[in-house]
Amino acid sequence: MKISVGALKFINEHYHSAGNPAPNGVEELVERLGAQLGAVEEVVDFGKRFDGVLVAKVASCQKHENSDHLNICKIDDGGTAQGVERDENGHVQVVCGAPNVREGLMVAWLPPGSTVPESYGKDPFVLEARELRGVMSNGMLASAKELSLGDSHDGILELDGDVTPGVYFADAYHLRNDAIIDIENKMFTHRPDCFGWLGVAREIEGISRRPYQSPEWYRTDPEIPGVEADQLPLEVRNELPELVPRFSAIVMRDVTVKTSPVWLQIELARAGMRSLNNIVDYTNFFMLETGQPLHAYDYDKVKALGGGDQATIVVRHPQEGEKITLLSGKEVQPRAEAIMIATDQKAIGIGGVMGGGEAEVDENTRNIIIECANFDMYSIRRTSMAHGLFTDAVTRFNKGQSPLQNLAVLGKIVDEIRRFADGKVASPLIDDNHVEPETLQRGSVYPPVEVSAHFINARLGSDLSVADMQQLLQNVEFDVQVRSENLTIKAPFWRTDIELPEDVVEEVGRLYGYDRLPLKLPKRDLTPAHKNDPLELKRKVRETLAKAGANEVLTYSFAHGNLLDKTGQNREQAFQLSNALSPDLQYFRLSLTPSLLEKIHANIKQGFGEFALFEMGKTHALGQNDAEELPDEPERLAFVMAASHKVGVSKAGAAYYDAKHYATYLLDSLGIRKYKFLPYHHTDSSIPSLDAWAAPFDRDRMAYIAVEVEGRENTLVGFVGEYKPSVRKGLKLPARTAGFELDVALLQLLSSQRSTMYTPLSRFPSVEQDMCLRVAADLSFGELDAFVRQKLGELSSKTYWTLEPLDIYQREGNEMFKQITFRLTIADYEKTMRDTEVSEILNRVAEAAHKQFNAERV
Repeated sequence: MKISVGALKFINEHYHSAGNPAPNGVEELVERLGAQLGAVEEVVDFGKRFDGVLVAKVASCQKHENSDHLNICKIDDGGTAQGVERDENGHVQVVCGAPNVREGLMVAWLPPGSTVPESYGKDPFVLEARELRGVMSNGMLASAKELSLGDSHDGILELDGDVTPGVYFADAYHLRNDAIIDIENKMFTHRPDCFGWLGVAREIEGISRRPYQSPEWYRTDPEIPGVEADQLPLEVRNELPELVPRFSAIVMRDVTVKTSPVWLQIELARAGMRSLNNIVDYTNFFMLETGQPLHAYDYDKVKALGGGDQATIVVRHPQEGEKITLLSGKEVQPRAEAIMIATDQKAIGIGGVMGGGEAEVDENTRNIIIECANFDMYSIRRTSMAHGLFTDAVTRFNKGQSPLQNLAVLGKIVDEIRRFADGKVASPLIDDNHVEPETLQRGSVYPPVEVSAHFINARLGSDLSVADMQQLLQNVEFDVQVRSENLTIKAPFWRTDIELPEDVVEEVGRLYGYDRLPLKLPKRDLTPAHKNDPLELKRKVRETLAKAGANEVLTYSFAHGNLLDKTGQNREQAFQLSNALSPDLQYFRLSLTPSLLEKIHANIKQGFGEFALFEMGKTHALGQNDAEELPDEPERLAFVMAASHKVGVSKAGAAYYDAKHYATYLLDSLGIRKYKFLPYHHTDSSIPSLDAWAAPFDRDRMAYIAVEVEGRENTLVGFVGEYKPSVRKGLKLPARTAGFELDVALLQLLSSQRSTMYTPLSRFPSVEQDMCLRVAADLSFGELDAFVRQKLGELSSKTYWTLEPLDIYQREGNEMFKQITFRLTIADYEKTMRDTEVSEILNRVAEAAHKQFNAERV
């Protein structure tokens, strides 16, 4: 929200509402705004761009002998400009090609050495004296575009009002030292009145402890003139009263559409808007002033687009397949729930968003319809998002404007057009009003709020008196009735945020100043807080994987439908968002792995040859209770590792084993010991949405990680493996890509069940010996490894030992058997072990393996 200090001062004085909003300077005002109203994003010295621009009068104007469109002008600047050549009359020569230049015209002159305002803040264009077709020209006479006041470049700006040659343009139009303060819009989300200058001016007075008085015309029951010329019939049919609680309109005839007065062009420029014509500019100006958007239609165009002998406006939803070309030139097919403004045959605008081009006001318009409506903020927000239309009207309507201000704003613009555009009221006021009668009668959106002074002070930590609170609220035009220590507070009609006692607390605190409240820390219990087990687990997971070289990422909880398709997941199992943040975020994700896989190709393109990523977060699946339609939200840990084609070729073994190694390292670090890697099979678990969870993995190159939970064997804790060829192709993954995805809740359960074990080291030297067993080829390494470890534990309980596999070897032409070699490192706690003792232990292990698996020691 951009506000001009000069504009606020002007309207305060014009309406006798208040005085200078910044009596102690702009810096002090900005500091106060930041502390009590909203975050200030930027302060721009708006008047500085007009430095050097002078008001001048065209004393004479003659055709240029060597040009058919240039004119040689002599201008009177009152002798203000220095260092320019003058004739005997003290006039300065300027060559001008504008078609509207003429003798006696008051203009804005940019003398040599001045900067063109339009180029201010960009690449500054500094003027100089130079010859044009053999005639010296000193600077230029400026158009509205060159002065950064509008888009018109067809002619020079014709100054109006009581201006004197030689006065600086910035002084003549009160632009000197004018600052534009840009306040963050989010701070005003619940304050639609602050999207108008009146609202901001009122708030500045309130936080400055000064009373504010709204203009006389800004009230719920304004006087609107009756019909004063030949009537132009208008019919309004509102088919959407729930979405359009109030739609007010009036017809005016014989208006003069022309260039806006300079003051109006300047006011719009202060807010970053361009001048079009006086009628459109008046609608924009009063929107800026009050926060209530208005729209003007060409009456005759509306009538021609209808099917009768009168103009008809229908408020409805769009018809099937209906399209509309907007004022911006963009053609859209409105969403089915959009609010449309139409004739009885054709749409002419999207209500609350943007008007259509076919009914716009232009230089040929003579009769107009002025609309002042109130639209449902949520409907406007959804329509705006659906079509990417973010207009000034949308900015205000989607904050929830008060329907009680419509007639005040409509009456004011009608009066302005009557006085300054020759318009005459040509229809009775049409006020299609569906606001509750009680609301209209009390003149406030919500009923009065009763609250005690103790209630307010207790929550603010303040000691304000009832009189203090009353004055603070009355400064911003609240109706406050006091009875003993209790206050009955009725908010003014433009406030839509005062409904509860807590709202009054916030209002008093802000107006008083939170920075002025006493700083007293609450008493704290110094008893150490218990550790949060879920957070501890996540910390441990992050530390473990980071130590292993992986990087944590945070992706959106939403995914594009194409990503679900590419990873083999079913869109029908995912919740689709009706108001997605962007087209790329359409569905709640079913698992984390696809979001990580999507990041691999981009990282490889950036030159990362080998890396690992992981993420912890919630996934979503259709709930089992369809009646409530609530999703299951299991929390998962996903991990992927990838090596580019160049790096992957040089690495031995399958990617599956790399991912398995990471999974084993993680589970061991969490103290989870009893787990298995088993072939994938659906019936081994009852976890919901198993298909979506396992969808990206290649069934022939994956395993599921099984654990024992509460006596149930082979409970699924997650998957580890490589990905389907279709997934690798769809996401451009290198061949060496693998990963795992685990259930965090089960990790938490298993980790909490672990017992802390301490194994002391032996102070005696250790002995190493190898053992090679020849076993059947179909015996899994895991089964043999578990058996050997079990037997070693039974035979060497008073020793410290470690066992590691050395190799698995199968001789060529001998497909029936394979050889597995283990290396035992062992040390006794009481003495130095001899080789013969270690050999005896391994012999007994080999004998047990022979009995169990028919293994032969080689």
